[in-house]
Amino acid sequence: MTEYYDPINYHVTEREDGWQVKSVLQRRLGVSRKLLSKIKLTERGVQLNGERVYISVPVKAGDTVSITLEKEISEDILPEPLPFDIVYEDEALLVVNKAAGVIVHPTHGHHTGTLANGVVHYWREKGEKFRFRPVHRLDQETSGLLAIAKNAYVHQHISEQLIAGQVIKKYTALVHGCPAEPEGRIDGPIDRDPAEPHRRIVTESGYPAQTFYKVLDGRKAGSLVEIRLGTGRTHQIRVHMTSIGHPLIGDTFYRTPGLDRLRPEEQGAVLRWDEAIGRQALHATELGFVHPLTGEPLHFTLPLPEDMQALYDLLRNGRGSSI
Repeated sequence: MTEYYDPINYHVTEREDGWQVKSVLQRRLGVSRKLLSKIKLTERGVQLNGERVYISVPVKAGDTVSITLEKEISEDILPEPLPFDIVYEDEALLVVNKAAGVIVHPTHGHHTGTLANGVVHYWREKGEKFRFRPVHRLDQETSGLLAIAKNAYVHQHISEQLIAGQVIKKYTALVHGCPAEPEGRIDGPIDRDPAEPHRRIVTESGYPAQTFYKVLDGRKAGSLVEIRLGTGRTHQIRVHMTSIGHPLIGDTFYRTPGLDRLRPEEQGAVLRWDEAIGRQALHATELGFVHPLTGEPLHFTLPLPEDMQALYDLLRNGRGSSI
């Protein structure tokens, strides 16, 4: 027997009187064509005042137009009892503080031990059925705020906010050295490195990419930096900060070329900083967007995780050397 989530409703006003159901769904609830095509094929699908209707039917003021989504599960994700930190949860969303070292979604070679495995187990233990739908991405070694949608409608809406630049996403990083300018914008197209496909580089033939940074505490050895993305390319922060000579502390994958230019004693200082944290010093600190169902703004913030705070304390004590 097919199970359904609670209906998503819209109450027709005088302004929409005479519109077709399709227009209400697309212009007021913001249902995409793709999602609407899927919903129409389900048993409950689109309803008007509780009755299933064709989307061409006209509506009157006072009517209630509803969509009802089938319950889904991630059948390809093995549930595992893995701990994770919940920041916020309701019937539509799950926001977590992802730990460093945790992969978000199973990939080739990593079928277990991911955040998805833990979340799917958590939902199953609660007797809930949701498909794991992360709205955005965080690298394995990046910690911080990550939003997970519980259905296709919610995922679609937050994704559209991301594309429109309406989502607040800020990161805090610790970088080698101190940028010359206290604030800046990095415009550098990004694409795969032909020599190493897993690595991204700044190249004129790449895809447009824009990063904004602000130095919160600049020091010779390393600096605390706030970062905001104008685009969302893979490894963008890591690539862009490296491109201006200030790679993330701990990011050995992208700072290696810069290390080759240093004297042996300088290399030793850099390596000590990298080893002090053992992962890229990047944390998704702030996340904000409009709730797809309530229309209310949601805003979340997190402090630095313990490993980054400890590294920052060392930097403030004046130890180490600059890259």
